[in-house]
This record gives sequence, structure tokens and C-alpha cells, in this order.
Amino acid sequence: MIETSTPGVDGLGEVVDVLGAWQDDAAPLQLHPGDVGWFWRYGAPATAAALRTWRRDGRVLAVGLLDGPDLLRFAIAPDLLHDEELAHRLADDATRPERGVLGEGGASVEAPVGARVDEHLAAAGWRVDERWALLRRDLAAPVEEPGVRVREVGPPEAGAWAETLRSSFGGTRAAPERWHALASGLPYAGARCLVVHDGPPVGGPLVGGPSDGESADVGLGPAVAVIGVWSAGPGRPGLIEPMGVHADHRGRGLGRAVTLAGLAALRELGASSALVATPASNVGGVATYVSAGFTHLPERFDRRREAG
Repeated sequence: MIETSTPGVDGLGEVVDVLGAWQDDAAPLQLHPGDVGWFWRYGAPATAAALRTWRRDGRVLAVGLLDGPDLLRFAIAPDLLHDEELAHRLADDATRPERGVLGEGGASVEAPVGARVDEHLAAAGWRVDERWALLRRDLAAPVEEPGVRVREVGPPEAGAWAETLRSSFGGTRAAPERWHALASGLPYAGARCLVVHDGPPVGGPLVGGPSDGESADVGLGPAVAVIGVWSAGPGRPGLIEPMGVHADHRGRGLGRAVTLAGLAALRELGASSALVATPASNVGGVATYVSAGFTHLPERFDRRREAG
């Protein structure tokens, strides 16, 4: 029998470990421990409340992240992508509000490409929705120099990180406390947040690690681009989440440059490759990743249930 549950804060470590173990270059791109790490910016209790696990005989078969009240993102054990019983249960839990996974009204589900659950969702009336471009870059060979000033984000850079991110995605408020929260999360042990400063590189691409006081670097220009990269462990694919360029500094190749810096950091962390998912409609973003050496994986479609 398959059981669905919500982990407590003390169960987050198991979920992160399971998601890491499922990352494989031969498997479809799916929910990554870095996705949980990025969600951790809302704090550990909120992260635990947003997760669901499906178990059979004590084994975790699938993990779901409610990335907002109406979006459920699945990860499934690679050897169970076509398991009929699990696919039926996942689709049933997503469809029935009384199961405590998704509420009533409109909702979307993201599942790995080729997973059997997609067929069950289609049979239950979930239509094809947003298209996602999935991209990968192998990290066996050294990464090209980014040719920019890069710092690893520490507490003094949290404000610059937040403001650049806000500008990149059109937000209304910079929230440096979100960076402090995600940096306290379990997945951040294998992650790096980087910020690019305006101006020519000094002493190589990485100006320095995170500073522990006011910025000790003289002559650093304003922050112009940021990236977060998340390892799933040595020999496994890592994830980029997020990457953005300040709105006042676009059109200068900074997206490619900060992506290369992030790839170099992932390679240092032992990642075998880098993965990224972005809406297929984000033509500029896709072009940036391709210019940084990424190649396309099979496209993914969300499934959508309309309200009513």
C-alpha cells in the first residue's frame, strides 16, 4: 500500500538526500534538491509544509513540492517512472482536494518527461499547459573563463544579491532576509550563490569568497548579475536556480558570463553536469544558456486543471 505524508522539519534531511540520490545524467530532469534549497528562502517550517512524500513499505517512491498553492512538482524514483500503481496514486492525489495535496480550483502539475503519471493526469482531464525548455551542459572539461568580477555571496552581499534578483525578475521588493534563510538550509551545504560586479576582472574570474565584514574589496562596481547553483553530490548533475541580470545592465553578455561562473563553481563541487529549466517562451534566456554551452533535452509540458 502507498502512503502519502507531509514531512516535519526533522524529516527534511531525508527528502534532500533522496532527491539527491535520484539525480542521474541518464534520467529525466526532475525536482532537484536545489529546488528544495531555493524554496528554503521561506524558512524550514514552510519548506516542510510544502513537501509531500509517497512511500511503500517504508521506501520513498516520489516527492512532491507545492511550489505555490496551485503548482505541484513531482520527482519520482528513476526505476519507478513507469510504475502503474504509483502513477495512479500520484494522479489521484493531485486530482482529489480531499487528499490534502492540491486544493480546489485551477492547478498545474509538473512531472518528469516520460513518467507514467502524465498519462493518468491526461485521462483525468488535465490538459497540456506551459512548455518548458530543459537544457544540460556536461562538466567533464574545464569551463571557459567568464571574464567578469565574481564574488561568492556572503552576509554582506545579501542586499546586493536581493536587489539584483529583484531587478532581474521585475519584483517590487528586495528581501535580503530570503538569502539568509536559504543559506541556512541543508541543501546549501552543496550550493553557491555568486554575484557579478561591474568592471573588468581583477586577478582572475573569482574576486574572492564571501566576506565577513563590510566589503573588503576596493573598487568593486555595482552588482549587475547573480546566479545560484546547487550540487546533488559528486558525480551527479547540478542545478542552476536562479540566474538573472539587472535590468539596467542587459545586452552586455552578462547572462552568459555569470552562467559560466556558476558552471565553474558546480564543477568545483564535483557535479557531472549542469541542468536548467526555463519557460520555452523565455527565448532570450534559452539563447543565453545555449551560448554558455548548454544543449536541449526533450521539452516538458505541465498539465493544467482549470477551476470548476
